[in-house]
Amino acid sequence: MANESDSIPEPRDLAEAREIIATLHRNQQELEQRLVYAERKTLLLQHELDKWLRRIFGRRSEKFTADERQLLLEIVEAHSIPGQGAVEADSGERLPRESRDRKKARPHGRQTLPADLPRRIEVVDVPEAERTCSRCGQEKVEIGHEVSEKLEYVPASLHVVQTRRVKRACPAGHGVVVAPSAPQAIEKSLAAEGLLAHVVVSKYADHLPLHRQEAILARHGVHLSRQTQCDWVREVARACGPIVEGIRRQVLAADYLQTDDTSVVVLGGDEGSFKGRLWTYLDPLARRVVFEATATHERAGPEAFLSAFRGYLQADAYKGYDALYSSGRIVEVACWAHGRRRFKESLDTDPRAAEVLLLVQQLYAVEDEAKEMSPAARQMLRQERSVPVLAKIDEVRRRLQADVLPKSPLGDALRYLDNQWAPLQRFVEDGRLAIDNNRAENQLRIVAVGRKNWLFAGSLEGARWAAILYSLVQGCRLVGVDLFLYFRDVLRRLPTHPQSLIGQLTPRGWAETFAASA
Repeated sequence: MANESDSIPEPRDLAEAREIIATLHRNQQELEQRLVYAERKTLLLQHELDKWLRRIFGRRSEKFTADERQLLLEIVEAHSIPGQGAVEADSGERLPRESRDRKKARPHGRQTLPADLPRRIEVVDVPEAERTCSRCGQEKVEIGHEVSEKLEYVPASLHVVQTRRVKRACPAGHGVVVAPSAPQAIEKSLAAEGLLAHVVVSKYADHLPLHRQEAILARHGVHLSRQTQCDWVREVARACGPIVEGIRRQVLAADYLQTDDTSVVVLGGDEGSFKGRLWTYLDPLARRVVFEATATHERAGPEAFLSAFRGYLQADAYKGYDALYSSGRIVEVACWAHGRRRFKESLDTDPRAAEVLLLVQQLYAVEDEAKEMSPAARQMLRQERSVPVLAKIDEVRRRLQADVLPKSPLGDALRYLDNQWAPLQRFVEDGRLAIDNNRAENQLRIVAVGRKNWLFAGSLEGARWAAILYSLVQGCRLVGVDLFLYFRDVLRRLPTHPQSLIGQLTPRGWAETFAASA
């Protein structure tokens, strides 16, 4: 029961009653505002929680399945979103559930083993007691074989290469000569080029930290400490530095690049460790890539790397690139994957995001159709099909902005479109440009997987060695080169290869010049 002091006093006259009513009305309005604020904050916090749960446990792919596209259409219809007829008409007719896109079924039955694998033939003959016919007494003759195959594994082997340099002496005692030492990429190293290539590929392509490699080698009876292997990795990176510098010059000579970055924990600094960055710069047309390590996420890193670059630069909306765009020599190209991601994340809190998502899906449908076209044909198709869709997205964007809270998830997605609208349309101007920055993001996937295993870089210098070796590993993958063969052959050639022809040792140059002989 309320205290007497908490009760509302009875008004003494009409004026006092009106004042009490006005006070109660103001209190009610204040409480309603607090409730609305609390509800909005709860929705935002729930949105952030759902987003992180999806990142940790959910499907990482941003592509919509046929069922998800159908669900978007149903959301548009259920909430009576204006303009739904145009969106549905352009999205194509609805497909019955049994005829929607499905994953291709994997072939059944035993897999055919590769014909180029070496084969050890084992012949199993009929038991001697069954070789003579029981009816006529004659010996049965061989008429063929029934062949079955199994895949066997032989553990990797280590062997010692012993080099004997011949010494010759003059019989008259006029001196001794010794055969010269063979040049090596790493002088006086215990490891031959094959072992060096194995350590580098295992660490930077297969994500095996050096302490695990130490244990694996110990099972073969050879103890090679992780510190010894770390020294080898450092020397291989130093030896390959001129090759990556050549790739860097080739990448900067292009007129269209994609770039992205990711964080790497680096030991050192005042607090024991700090977050460095690994940046990737991809020439998607020539399939060349180069990585670079910096101590911070500040704009000084990309500004220094791109100081001589002129052309289109496709990246996310990182503010550090703004000074490059304002210089006039670099044209900004935005990423539709980043824009779509925001609308997909806001769909849980506001179904109106579905309208934009359906239109963005139409842009990607055009890209799927134009995938195998020449740049000129792709540009014509985009002008015909993508430009009208962009106009519809612009119309929806402006209509929603008038009614959406700016700080809501959907408001954030619309603000991204508003800030990036001109760069987001730039891909329709040139058929060489991609609709998104996903190819550059994919180059960083190797770092994201690797750091779950090796956890950190031992120093900023170590991060720079990693950048050199990642440049070569991903460069080989872009042109379809066997990583082990490449590193082993390049390390053999480096000591005697002319510096003026260093371009022959880049992954693309090696594939064109030496791959067949290797």
